[in-house]
Amino acid sequence: MDLPTPEDLRERRNELELTQSELAEHADVSQPLIARIEGGDVDPRLSTLRRIVNALDEAEGGIIRARDVMNSPVVSVEPDDSVHQSKELMDEKGYSQVPVIRDGSPQGLIGNSDIRQRPEENVGELPVAEVMHESIATVEPDATIDEVDAYLNHNAAVMVVEGGRTVGVITEADIARTVS
Repeated sequence: MDLPTPEDLRERRNELELTQSELAEHADVSQPLIARIEGGDVDPRLSTLRRIVNALDEAEGGIIRARDVMNSPVVSVEPDDSVHQSKELMDEKGYSQVPVIRDGSPQGLIGNSDIRQRPEENVGELPVAEVMHESIATVEPDATIDEVDAYLNHNAAVMVVEGGRTVGVITEADIARTVS
């Protein structure tokens, strides 16, 4: 991984016509810190450098965040709801899956494939908790679309969680819509 030099950061900031104060505000750091980094007086932490580079990327319009593509408010069911209720909700909304949420916290997903895989005749009467899959991925609203996409390689959906509460959900269709 190539890290930008202080001169790289200064040149990029100037190309974007940002002041040190504007960059500092976008990166959530102080203006004196930007000045010291650009002057080569201080080696920033990797996390600080990442925030500065992300702020420069956003200024270029090059970064799409989870908050930009997530579906919100989240249509969901609770673990104690019946499978029948969740299936009716999915049919009504035209979804193939819905998040399972308890008190704002993601618990899993239930989808048509989960329901079909249950051979019981009375599967509709079962609580969602017995049919859902618990393997879920969560990101914060500031996560990049690349991070979300990596999770979607192994998950049917990604929950966007802020302060312990589910604020959005992202599926493959949302990513495809965004990049096309």
